[in-house]
Amino acid sequence: MSHHSSHRGSFRDSLGFVLATAGSAVGLGNIWRFPYLAARDGGGLFLLVYLVLAVTFGFSMMTTEISIGRITRKSALGAYPAVHPKAGWIGMLASVVPMMILPYYCAIGGWVLKYLAAFLSGQGAAAAQPDYFSGFIAGRLEPPVFMLIFVALCAVVVFLGVDKGIEKVSKLLMPLLVLLIVGIAVYSLTLRGGEDRGVSVTG
Repeated sequence: MSHHSSHRGSFRDSLGFVLATAGSAVGLGNIWRFPYLAARDGGGLFLLVYLVLAVTFGFSMMTTEISIGRITRKSALGAYPAVHPKAGWIGMLASVVPMMILPYYCAIGGWVLKYLAAFLSGQGAAAAQPDYFSGFIAGRLEPPVFMLIFVALCAVVVFLGVDKGIEKVSKLLMPLLVLLIVGIAVYSLTLRGGEDRGVSVTG
C-alpha cells in the first residue's frame, strides 16, 4: 500500500500574506476603471458608497474565506463541503468565477505589457495619444503575443509556489504599486484643469 504525501505551500510571514491578499483585491480595476466610474457616477458620493460596501460586505467576506481556509486547510472545492455538506455549491461557484475572469485579465494584462514596452522603449508620447490603443488592439499579432507573454509570466510565478513565487513577487510589486499610485495622483494634480476636477461628497 503506497502512501501519498503532498506538500502544500504556505506563506513564510504575515507580511507576505497581507501583500498577496491586497494584490488579489487591488488590481487594474481600482486604478483604471474606478477613477472613471467615480467621476461619472457622483464623485465623492460614489466613493463613500464604495468604501461602505468594501468595509461591510468586502471585509466580512474576506475574513470569512480566510477563516474557512485556515480551519479546513483545503481549497475552495473541499473547504465549503467540510463546513457543511450542503455548501459545496459555494465552493464550485468560488472556483468557476476566477476561471471566468481569467481570460479577461489575461487580455488586459497583455495591454499593460504593451504600454510598458512602449514607455520603456521611449514611445511614451505616442502611447499617450487617443488612437494608439485602437491601433494596437486592431492588430492581429501584437494583442495575442503580449497576452501569451503575460500568461507565461503568471505561470512562472504560480509554478514557483506560494512562498518562492506569489509571496516574493507580492513583496516586490505591491510596494511598487503604491509608489506608482502616489506618483499618478501627484502627477494628475499638475495637469491642466486638475485643480477644477476635485470631487465633493454631494457629487
